[in-house]
Amino acid sequence: VPTYIMTQQVSGSPFFKPFFLKTPVSLLRQRRHTLPASEFRNLTPQDAISVFEIEREAFVSVSGECPLTLDEVLNFLGQCPELSLGWFEEGQLVAFIIGSGWGKERLSQEAMTQHVPDSPAVHIHVLSVHRHCRQQGKGSILLWRYLQYLRCIPGLRRALLICEEFLVPFYQKAGFKEKGPSAISISNMQFQEMEYTIGGQAYTRRNSGC
Repeated sequence: VPTYIMTQQVSGSPFFKPFFLKTPVSLLRQRRHTLPASEFRNLTPQDAISVFEIEREAFVSVSGECPLTLDEVLNFLGQCPELSLGWFEEGQLVAFIIGSGWGKERLSQEAMTQHVPDSPAVHIHVLSVHRHCRQQGKGSILLWRYLQYLRCIPGLRRALLICEEFLVPFYQKAGFKEKGPSAISISNMQFQEMEYTIGGQAYTRRNSGC
């Protein structure tokens, strides 16, 4: 079974890269049906279609709109793939986060479509889980890994996002704090802005259910 997750410095920023360990055939036979292969890595433009399909199913049925259009997904995965993270099982995308750089204290409407390179904050645009993998804690696990990963990126100090009121407890549990009502409005929907302070060193959590 392939074992994953190691980071590698590329042009000053860490990227997730799969790392394979050889497993004895006898152990492989025992574990094949109980431990599916998992991989966490940065997304690429080649993943954009899978990303958008999961996003569209998750958001259109609820709010009628996607946080990111397909063109915007392609744009961010082309400009700042190091601020994204995808969870793959058996080669299939099951959950993802897409972020971009932001240089101001609060998020504004421009933050929805802009990436500011070398900025002290990351704007988390969307976290989404495939419909067949929900209610399994995958969103929380992926967010935890993403926030730990951000600690490895030099210069990053904060993570910002907007969410509807009912999602505030979910992000608070992950360590985010409310900054108050957001100035961003989408289809007359109102949002709360949340902030996570990035500090210290990332650490590896074993047996995390991944």
